[in-house]
Amino acid sequence: MPLVYVSVCQGSVALAEYAGFQGNFAVVARDYLDKATKLEGKSRYEVDGHSLNFLNRGGFTYLVIASVDSGVALPSAFLDKVEAEFRAKYGAGLQLGAAAGSLNATFGKQLKQLTENATQHPEEFSKVAAVQKKVDEAKAVMVDNIDAVLKRGEKLEQIQEKTEDLMAEADRFRDGAVRVKRKLWWQNCKMKIVVALAVILLAVVIFLLVCFSGGNCLK
Repeated sequence: MPLVYVSVCQGSVALAEYAGFQGNFAVVARDYLDKATKLEGKSRYEVDGHSLNFLNRGGFTYLVIASVDSGVALPSAFLDKVEAEFRAKYGAGLQLGAAAGSLNATFGKQLKQLTENATQHPEEFSKVAAVQKKVDEAKAVMVDNIDAVLKRGEKLEQIQEKTEDLMAEADRFRDGAVRVKRKLWWQNCKMKIVVALAVILLAVVIFLLVCFSGGNCLK
């Protein structure tokens, strides 16, 4: 029998449990329960040819003891199933501080049914575990992609800042170029005016010289 003992605990108190056959499994589990309750998620320990598999989540710790040769996937998928059934049945309505064995009459039978089903049809739980593994892998890839996007986002922000700096520098350069262009235009205008005045003055001088040298201006 690959699954020999299963329980649902609140802290160190076993609210419901089921054992496939007699043994000191509950006593052995108690030695590791304290460690498991300090770790969020799943943990696993091996003792005398058996694996103690824990799932600690939402204030409850789910435990299944299995033979080592049952592998990792089956106990892991079984714990997920137990948690789902427990949440569906009790949700958030279960009060803290419930007495030991207080759910044996209701959920203990369900634990027995789940254990027998997993023992008789382990391939079904293996399929669930395989699907869950793919989901976890997909989630991990998504998280990595999100991290990469965020990192690229930081680089994009840096590029945007540099672009804004370059645009501001270009605006300053354009303004400076406009001022220089206006200055050169005004200098060019002044030069043309000076040249024009010089030409006019020269023409007047030439006219006067010609006029007075010929005596025509006095007639």
